[in-house]
Amino acid sequence: MLLNIYLKELKDCFRDRRTLLLSVFLPIIMMTGLTLFYEKLVSDGSDSTYTLAVDESFKAESEQIFDTYPNIEIQTSENPEQLVADGEAHAALVTDGSFMKNIENGTPASVSIIGNSYSENSAYVINAAAAAFSALEKNIVQERLQTEGVDASLIQPFTVEQKEISSEDGTINLLAMLIPLIMALAIGVGAGPAASDLFAGEKERKTMEALLMTPVNRTTLLIAKWLVISTIGVLTGFVTLLVVSLEIAFLTENLRAAVDFGNQFIEIIGFALLVTIVYSMFNAALLMLTSIAGKTIKESQSYSTPVMMISMFPMMIVSSLGVNELTVQHFAVPILNLFSVLKELTVGIINYEHLLLMIGTNLLCVIAFLIIGRLLFLKDKWVMN
Repeated sequence: MLLNIYLKELKDCFRDRRTLLLSVFLPIIMMTGLTLFYEKLVSDGSDSTYTLAVDESFKAESEQIFDTYPNIEIQTSENPEQLVADGEAHAALVTDGSFMKNIENGTPASVSIIGNSYSENSAYVINAAAAAFSALEKNIVQERLQTEGVDASLIQPFTVEQKEISSEDGTINLLAMLIPLIMALAIGVGAGPAASDLFAGEKERKTMEALLMTPVNRTTLLIAKWLVISTIGVLTGFVTLLVVSLEIAFLTENLRAAVDFGNQFIEIIGFALLVTIVYSMFNAALLMLTSIAGKTIKESQSYSTPVMMISMFPMMIVSSLGVNELTVQHFAVPILNLFSVLKELTVGIINYEHLLLMIGTNLLCVIAFLIIGRLLFLKDKWVMN
């Protein structure tokens, strides 16, 4: 009986084009946008072209200073600052007209770098210009010291060397935030419409009464509907994980270069799928309660919205921590442990204690939610509209 109800409800969900659209295609579109956004975020900008506005009298010098930046084009203007204000240039250099001559004569010289640091393109040109003039300043100081017969080491009494204890780069850490966020959003968005329709939708359409008149135990009916929601969440998570993996492999360069699981590839993918299943079960049980509490689909969606929003907050906690800083509480708290475990798996770490803790706490929550749902579902005031 449980299997028959489960298959019937599952077929009904996939017959609904709206549910199919929200459960499968919308998460894929959202995750594609997030993947491409993160790829652009980790790009160093070397594959783009930027414009730097300078005065006509400073063109030759600026081309010499920026000869190591082939992606920065020099554009001359009588008013370089105006070009930046009009959006025709990303940044501008303004000098007093005798910048290089003052340097040659040993007199003070100044240059102004004008741009909008809130613009990603402008900020890149500003940083490149600051680095170029810093290198120019260092060369000029060394030439003057050599001319005076002074050892250049006198102005650099010590050096600072910074070493990273972790071998991972920033891209893999960014990817460790992207994957859990994608999974949490996709599973929530995918299972949400089905959860609202299976309980609140039945009450709104007045079909719940007829369903309860059948010789089916309410507990069996509840578990069957929960399994349907879980299945849709699992399918959405699997499809999203597959699509994101293919996009990283074929549509990105920086993200693809950061992923290297070595000989642990099969184990990591297998545990990632297992974590997806467990979280889908937890998410389905939670969405089931919101749907039972709602009298209509709209009301149920209002209750489920905070559930989806909560899934974004753990990213803010985990993103500021290194993998070696994660403690037991990060793997014991539901939703937070999804981000923590997937962060470990993304950087190639398999910790069986953390995996068991994450799976155990989520399953305990699932059991608790099912018990609460059964108590509510046994009372007519929660299942009748």
